[in-house]
Amino acid sequence: MALYEHVFLARQDLAQAQVDALAETATKIIEDNKGKVVKTETWGLRSLAYRIAKNRKAHYVMLEIDAPAGVVAELERQTQINEDVIRYMTVKVDELEQGPTVMMRKGQDRERGRGRRDRDDAGGNTGFGGGSE
Repeated sequence: MALYEHVFLARQDLAQAQVDALAETATKIIEDNKGKVVKTETWGLRSLAYRIAKNRKAHYVMLEIDAPAGVVAELERQTQINEDVIRYMTVKVDELEQGPTVMMRKGQDRERGRGRRDRDDAGGNTGFGGGSE
């Protein structure tokens, strides 16, 4: 079986319970077709780079899947029909990421007050090259 990451964006006006139900529906489709969902992450309501179908924000959900190719085709077919999903993307990967994904780690760094910029500048680095003036 192959490994996949499936990310979908749900409409901004959905409640979190409805978004969780969409993830459960996707999980059921995968498991009914002899696949397995290794991990599910909800990245939350995030701003979009541009408006999609009158939505400025969307609920992001990622599923890590271990399944044959036919399962992905069925999952994408069902996702395409669903009006609550505004975008989706499935990518075949060589291996699944252990622990939280980058999107989840980014939020944890902000909560601790240790964003990338804070860590980089801790040593007195201003970000500019050259010597003193």
